[in-house]
Amino acid sequence: MPQPALRFDYLVIGAGSAGCVLANRLSGDPEISVCLVEAGPSDRNLFPGSYIRTPAGILRLIANPKWNWMHRFSPDASQGTPDIPCPRGRVWGGSSAINGMIYIRGSRHDYDRWAALGNRGWGFDEVLPYFLRSEHFEPNDSPWHGRGGELNVAELRSPSPINRPFYQAAGELGWPYNADFNGADQEGIGPFHVTQVNGERCSAARAFLHPILHRPNLQVLSDTLTHRVLLEGRRAVGVEASLAGRPLRLLADREVILCAGAINSPQLLMLSGIGPAPELRRHGIELRQDLPGVGQNLQDHPDVVLMYSCESAMAYGLSTRGLWPLARAPWQYLFGRRGPLTSNTVEAGGFLRLAPDDPAPELGLIIAPALKNQPRRLIPFGHGISLHVAVMHPRSRGEILLNSPDPRDKPHLAANFLSHPDDLRKLVEGVHLVRRLANTAAFRRHLRGELVPGADIQGQARVEAWIRRSLGTVFHPVGTCKMGRDPLAVVDDQLRVHGIEGLRVADASIMPTLTTGNTNAPAIMIGEKASDLILGKPGPGRLSSEQDTGRSEDRPVKVEAGKTGLSAH
Repeated sequence: MPQPALRFDYLVIGAGSAGCVLANRLSGDPEISVCLVEAGPSDRNLFPGSYIRTPAGILRLIANPKWNWMHRFSPDASQGTPDIPCPRGRVWGGSSAINGMIYIRGSRHDYDRWAALGNRGWGFDEVLPYFLRSEHFEPNDSPWHGRGGELNVAELRSPSPINRPFYQAAGELGWPYNADFNGADQEGIGPFHVTQVNGERCSAARAFLHPILHRPNLQVLSDTLTHRVLLEGRRAVGVEASLAGRPLRLLADREVILCAGAINSPQLLMLSGIGPAPELRRHGIELRQDLPGVGQNLQDHPDVVLMYSCESAMAYGLSTRGLWPLARAPWQYLFGRRGPLTSNTVEAGGFLRLAPDDPAPELGLIIAPALKNQPRRLIPFGHGISLHVAVMHPRSRGEILLNSPDPRDKPHLAANFLSHPDDLRKLVEGVHLVRRLANTAAFRRHLRGELVPGADIQGQARVEAWIRRSLGTVFHPVGTCKMGRDPLAVVDDQLRVHGIEGLRVADASIMPTLTTGNTNAPAIMIGEKASDLILGKPGPGRLSSEQDTGRSEDRPVKVEAGKTGLSAH
C-alpha cells in the first residue's frame, strides 16, 4: 500500500529556535504553504507546557526523555574525560524550551571571522539587524537592541542576593561591571538578560509559533519523526517520516529546510545518503552526495564547576532556614510572577580576555545560586553557589557518527574535548581565576569553604586531572554542517547544501566556529537570515553610526599570570 503524501511549498524540519522563526516568516505570505515537522510534542499541553512557562521548571525539563533527546558525548579514554550529557529539546521550541534562557549574541569578532572564512553577508554589521528584528527589549531603548519584535528579552524579576557580592568580588579584582553583554562591550561581569515575558519563559515557540497557528497555510506536525530526505537525482523533493508509528511522506514543491539542530541535522543528512562516503558505506546507506564534512567540526564550550558552601540567605537549598523561602515560592509566582521560580538558575556571569590581544573574551563565567550536579535531587541539601568557567573558543574538534541506519537510534557523539592543549590550559587558568574570586573580601563574608574540587586539589597536575574527570559543557553544540567553501563545508553562505538542489540547513550546525556565549540567540538570528535568503528578500539594513562606534570591541582586559587581578589596557 503506498504511503500517504502531503504536499507543501516548504518543509521545515524541527520546531526549534530557527525552525519556529522560519515557519513564521515563510508562512507570512498567504500564497506559500508551509509544514513544520517536530519529533516531540506540543508545548501547549499542560505538561510540558507548565514546566516550560515556569523558568525554574528547567529542573524538570532538562533530564526528561519525553522532552529532551538525551544525547550524550561519549567518554574519551585518551583524554580521561567522562561521558557528558548533551541535552537538546524535543518539543515545540526545541532547546529554547529547556535552556537557561540567557540571551547572548556573541562578539563582533565571531561573525567577522565567519565572513573572513568566505561567508558573504555573515559579518557582524550584516547579522546584527537580524538580531534586532526579532527582539523586543524590555529594559530601555538602546541602539543595540530591538523593539517590537516577537522575542521578549527582559531583566530577571527576582535576582538572587548572591549576585551583588559576585559583582563586588569581581570589582576587587579589577574586572569591569557590565550591565549589557549585548551592548557595545561584551567584556566584564554582570547580570544576564533573559528570554522571559512577565516572569515566564519566552521560548521560540511562544514568540514565533503560537501567534501564527491560525494561519491556514501553516501546518504543524507534532510527534512526527523525520527518517530521511527524499531525493530525485540531485534534488530534495520531500521527507520520509512517521507519525505515531505510521509512515508518512511529505513533499516539498520548493525546498526542504533542516532545522533539527547540531546533532540531528547531520544525522538526517547521513541517513539520506549525504555525508562522508566511508561512514555511509559502513552502514549500508546508498551514497547520494559525498560530503566529508557532514558530522565533522563538532564544537561545544567545555566547562567545569567549582562549588562553595555559603550562608543560607545567599542561595537556595534544603535546610531549616531555607524551608520558608522554598515554601512561599509557589505563592510568589502564582500571584505575582516573582520569587525563586522566576529564576533561570544561571542569573549572572561574565566574559574575560586572557591576553590584551585576544580579539574576543576567551573565558565565560556563570554564577548559580545553588549547588549543582547533585544527582537525582531537584533541590540540593545545604546552601551554596556554583561557579562555572568555560572556554569560549575551543580549538578541539569532534565528530558525529551514525550508530545505525535506524533514525530512532541516537548518533555517536565523539567530542574529543581537550584534545587541543590550549583548551585545557585555559580551563586551568579559569580555575585559578575563580579561586581568586572566591578569596576576595566581598565573597569571604558569605562563603564557608570550597566544596568542589576541594582544598586538596592544588598544583598543575592535580587541577588538570580534576578538570579531565569533572569536565562538562554549557550545552552549546554547533558546527556539524558548517557553512563555507573549504573541503569540510556542508552548506554555502546561502545555507544551501553543496551538490543538492532544494535543500538547506538553518540551525546552529551551520556555524563554522562557536560564538562567545550562549547559542540560542544566534540560532534565532540564523532562522531570520535564512528566511530572507529563501524568499530572496534584501537584508534589513546595516548598523547605524552610533552602533558602529563599538567596532573596536571596547577595551581589552587581560589576565596576567601570578598577578592579583585583571589589569586594564
